[in-house]
Amino acid sequence: MTSVVIAAHNEAAVIGRCLDALLASDPGLDVTVVANGCTDDTAAVAAARPGVRVVDRPEPGKAGALNAGDAVARGFPRLYLDADIVLTPGGVHALAAAVSDGSPAPLAAVPRRKLDLSGRPLLVRAFFAVNSRLPAYDRALFGRGAIALSAEGRARFDEFPSVIADDLYLDSLFAYEEKREVAAVVSTVATPRRTRDLVRRLVRVRAGNAAMRAASAAGDAPPAVRSSARSSWLRDVVLPRPWLWPAGACYAAITVIAAVTAKRRRGTVAWGHDESSRQPAAQK
Repeated sequence: MTSVVIAAHNEAAVIGRCLDALLASDPGLDVTVVANGCTDDTAAVAAARPGVRVVDRPEPGKAGALNAGDAVARGFPRLYLDADIVLTPGGVHALAAAVSDGSPAPLAAVPRRKLDLSGRPLLVRAFFAVNSRLPAYDRALFGRGAIALSAEGRARFDEFPSVIADDLYLDSLFAYEEKREVAAVVSTVATPRRTRDLVRRLVRVRAGNAAMRAASAAGDAPPAVRSSARSSWLRDVVLPRPWLWPAGACYAAITVIAAVTAKRRRGTVAWGHDESSRQPAAQK
């Protein structure tokens, strides 16, 4: 039995569509939603779906929520899914098959990433014109909102550590050949609706990644944390595609602003999510 664990903090606006898609296209799943620190109806919305197990934790925090979900999940492979992600129909079973079939089978699998840029302002679209082409996403476990692990892959670690960059943590546990992107399965990732929301998201990402790399250097995290290739946007994306120079300039400016902000706020950034991408109507 494939188990799905969803950590959800104030996700009432999106958790319903996520669960409905899962239950309609991938029957027979063991689904656990861990509502953590919610002040909305996330738990009630999830509980209204037949067969969905709901764990309601008063404490906010993704790591604690994932660990609580793991404690009651029943099977493998195991999919860790973000509450705002809707996968291609049949996607869960396809990801599960990817870490179950073959000799040797990969230990971790992710869907192909599709960015939802509809109604986004020019600067957001310019940023992702570059971001979507970065080679860092080749077989990366981050940025998809969905990560499937085999039982052997899950045995690589005990509990999720209290870090913001949980997907980067998982990515660091597996070698390139132990991971696979299943191109037939698509994860539609909602991008921020406003430029300032994009910057806020990047600040969280950068702060979390920096903390993970610092912990790795200190010996408190896996040594294989992926390094940051800061010139990759220019060398690997823009220079081979000269028509992307205007987008590259926007990408560089937004990245610098986020980096400076993250450095100033070091130690004060906590796990969270982008509220703008969860709104039904576009806001510029």
